[in-house]
Amino acid sequence: MSGLSSWNLTIFPDTTLSFPWRPSLPSRPLFSPPRKRKTLVVLAMVFGGKPTVLVAEKLGDAGIQLLKTFANVDCSYNLSPEELCTKISLCDALIVRSGTKVTREVFESSMGRLKVVGRAGVGTDNVDISAATEHGCLVVNAPTANTIAAAEHGIALLTAMARNVAQADASVKAGKWERNKYVGVSLVGKTLAVMGFGKVGSEVARRAKGLGMHVIAHDPYAPAERARAIGVELVTFKEALVTADFISMHMPLTPATSKMFNDEAFSRVKKGVRIVNVARGGVIDEEALLRALDEGIVAQAALDVFTEEPPLQENKLVLHEYVTATPHLGASTTEAQEGVALEIAEAVVGALKGDLAATAVNAPMVPAEVLLELSPYVVLTEKLGRLAVQLVTGGNGVKFVKATYASSRGPDDLDTRLLRAMITKGLIEPISSVFVNLVNADFIAKQRGLRLTEERIVLDGSPEKPLEFIQVRIANVESKFASAMCDSGEITVEGTVKDGKPYLSKVGSFGVDVSLEGSIILCRQVDQPGIIGKVGSILGEENVNVNFMSVCRIAPGKQAVMAIGVDDEPSRDALKKIGEISAVEEFVFLKL
Repeated sequence: MSGLSSWNLTIFPDTTLSFPWRPSLPSRPLFSPPRKRKTLVVLAMVFGGKPTVLVAEKLGDAGIQLLKTFANVDCSYNLSPEELCTKISLCDALIVRSGTKVTREVFESSMGRLKVVGRAGVGTDNVDISAATEHGCLVVNAPTANTIAAAEHGIALLTAMARNVAQADASVKAGKWERNKYVGVSLVGKTLAVMGFGKVGSEVARRAKGLGMHVIAHDPYAPAERARAIGVELVTFKEALVTADFISMHMPLTPATSKMFNDEAFSRVKKGVRIVNVARGGVIDEEALLRALDEGIVAQAALDVFTEEPPLQENKLVLHEYVTATPHLGASTTEAQEGVALEIAEAVVGALKGDLAATAVNAPMVPAEVLLELSPYVVLTEKLGRLAVQLVTGGNGVKFVKATYASSRGPDDLDTRLLRAMITKGLIEPISSVFVNLVNADFIAKQRGLRLTEERIVLDGSPEKPLEFIQVRIANVESKFASAMCDSGEITVEGTVKDGKPYLSKVGSFGVDVSLEGSIILCRQVDQPGIIGKVGSILGEENVNVNFMSVCRIAPGKQAVMAIGVDDEPSRDALKKIGEISAVEEFVFLKL
């Protein structure tokens, strides 16, 4: 061991996390259905029923067809908030665009059934992310498919506004020929300020430079390397306001960006500035923009989004002579619509299957290659948590859990958030009716008063394997299997991954080697001939298949611990017979 580092997730309890005995339940996938479900729903799933996906706004046919291969699809558009709350208790997933508000009331009305909300597009400001997390509901979006379409629409509005295309078109169709009235301005040599330098903002910048514009950008989170690669200068908000001839909005709507462009901001801009917004209506104070247009501070505006959509017919901003308005067309190309539909359908189906979603909004964003590499360790950590908590007995409750990760990789080359979440899931679900997943694991742990510490052990060796072993310890508790207690007085289980499958490698101070498939029987016995045969015979008579067996002993003729992997749960009579074998000192059955 060449080094040791550790960190803590400290959740200070107001109450003790108490674990009374309850029958353990089988493991469920990462985003599996919660237990609190109506009987009819449970029966439907048991007898081959499909999950139900509610599509609340128009979605491309390619996405609908993909959903139908896996789920029952209910396309119900233009639902009122009351109708949505009524329907949602019968749905496992919900897909929306920007027009449907997914509020806390929606999650509460789902009564725990809603597992996934898919936002067909980039922004998720119409989804209450906090409420989704508290209810264990994953929120996924489609951040890439409409990027180019939104950028192209931004450029289209930029050029149309500069050359008065919409106004001139209306004039000609009204029988007029007003060439002098609609003299425009050139884009070449002008400065464009891109406000929000994410995916869409970056693509707008590339295209604007192709038009001969000087491009600056404001985004406190944008990497300088990406800006330099495109040839864009990152500036402060104030510098953008005083410098820009054109301003293009591409930031999300958050508390920090809400009405960012207000009277104060417009008082700082270069007089005659022209503004494009294909992001979110709420980033502009529309009354302040109207005043700036009337006073000539802002020469023109091109708006694809509004605070209220659709805007009222008498909306003065929409009707303003110097405003070009479109009905939220940023993603409205045939290619983008189909791409977004497929992207969100794939994300929702994957989440319903229990896969880790790379486009998750309220869960760790982990690259696909990392998810693939950590996948067997995700399974291992949940099973170790399930094993450890089922070994707890007594009424003191679990107050402190320690997870140790041993790896040959560098300190910054292993993200353990997934693993921590799955340990929490494994610890809480077998002894509780609470549903835990990657989304709400930390919230549930805090709510239950669970304090979790993570420790990292850096080993010498090849970094090809992400982890050598994972250990879970529960302190200050009693164990129903005394041999699971290590020398420090903690329940200890340790595991590893071999050939892509999780294995139990240690119980207490005893080394074992048993595949974590099915369930496990742990026995401590006097080391003598015939014990394995006797236990195997009892299980064979019950038609319980043994898939793996491992024995570790202190010394010949002394004590030994036997770990037996079984495919099915033995009957009480079979377990009683095992306990009555004279050489068996203690045993426990653990369901995975």
